[in-house]
Amino acid sequence: MSNPQQLRYSKEHEWLSAAEDGVSTVGITEHAANALGDVVFVQLPQVGDTVTANETCGELESTKSVSDLYSPVTGDVTEINEDVVADPSLVNTAPFEGGWLFKVRVAEEPEGLLSADEYTAFSGE
Repeated sequence: MSNPQQLRYSKEHEWLSAAEDGVSTVGITEHAANALGDVVFVQLPQVGDTVTANETCGELESTKSVSDLYSPVTGDVTEINEDVVADPSLVNTAPFEGGWLFKVRVAEEPEGLLSADEYTAFSGE
């Protein structure tokens, strides 16, 4: 398992892309997707919602369990991935590509996010 170097990671197993025009993309890591098992339902924040760093903003339901989705940053949701809503298995098959969850206009620079190498060490991969 390889965590993309250009992303930053939370200890809740979400990833965050670098901001483009102030907007970052959020998803869950491959480690989290594997731990969850087959994802069968996603509940995402809605466009226009404000999410807060380290607070729940949705949930992922798998064949094994239900897990809260945490936002790695504070900001306003600008887009959700409708493809994942229609086909939640994308979270498992492409967590860093087509399985992204939502985009957020970042209100403040996040603190405490990990580099790929730090996340790999943290998650024991």
